Amino acid sequence: MGILMEKTDFGSVKNCLKLSNGTVALIVTLGFGPRILFYGFIGDINLFKTFDDQLSSPGGNEWKSYGGHRLWHAPEIVPRTYYPDNDEVPYTWDGSVLTLNPPDEKTNGIGKRITVALAPSGTGVTLNHTLINRNAWTIELSAWCLSVMAGGGRAVIPQEEYRPHPECLIPARPLVLWHFTTMNDPRFAWGERYIVLAQDDDIKSKQKIGVANTKGWAAYCLSDVAFVKRHEYLPGALYPDMGCSAEFYTEPGFLEMESLSPMTRIAPGKDFSHEERWSLHKMKIGEGEKELDRIAALV
Repeated sequence: MGILMEKTDFGSVKNCLKLSNGTVALIVTLGFGPRILFYGFIGDINLFKTFDDQLSSPGGNEWKSYGGHRLWHAPEIVPRTYYPDNDEVPYTWDGSVLTLNPPDEKTNGIGKRITVALAPSGTGVTLNHTLINRNAWTIELSAWCLSVMAGGGRAVIPQEEYRPHPECLIPARPLVLWHFTTMNDPRFAWGERYIVLAQDDDIKSKQKIGVANTKGWAAYCLSDVAFVKRHEYLPGALYPDMGCSAEFYTEPGFLEMESLSPMTRIAPGKDFSHEERWSLHKMKIGEGEKELDRIAALV
């Protein structure tokens, strides 16, 4: 079939583009953001959480999540991180790659660009997230790519290989906690090969962890679909938030899967990019670690 690009609506949101290849579809906003509001098998569930109250009244002078997938920059600092990206988004389409060029962040001097390339067949998507320095001085940032996942699923984070003492005496990687992280929270399962963080509307507190994800992948299991997000890890690079290349956050309603680039110095007029690769897999995943091995075998 190849790739079809067409104008479409997403509920109350009128100015969107839909990319599809006969197997999966993505829907991207042009009136604000940008946000990727939908990713899923055609005719099936949306893997992303969207916030109807915000989508019904976009714009204004305050930042809104809207849901879906977005590009931020780390470390998280108020107000810089929360620039209100509520303006229309110019785009280009060359028949295979959609390029989104939102207006520059005027108060930060930062430009953004996202390219979205859907594979002609199958479920694969390649996204490049670019930060551009519009200032007259060098800045240092990390590209921070956040996917807001629909509620009711579980994030799967690969562990480092188990090696017994005293075979290996050096640490494997950092596990980073926030002040509101509680490690005895029942949403966590601390396994030998995986960490699992479940989204649960019955638990009202917020929860977050970060890791140096040397494996370069994480997954989200919802219903009978596994969403796999891949991103590069660079050994020896300086990552934000005490060394995090991946972070995971949840509260009632949704769970965020976040990848981060190394901290990068950007000279005036220069840019850098961070790539994510997505895929979807029809597979009902059980609770045990041997079941989760089925996801790891996909990577």
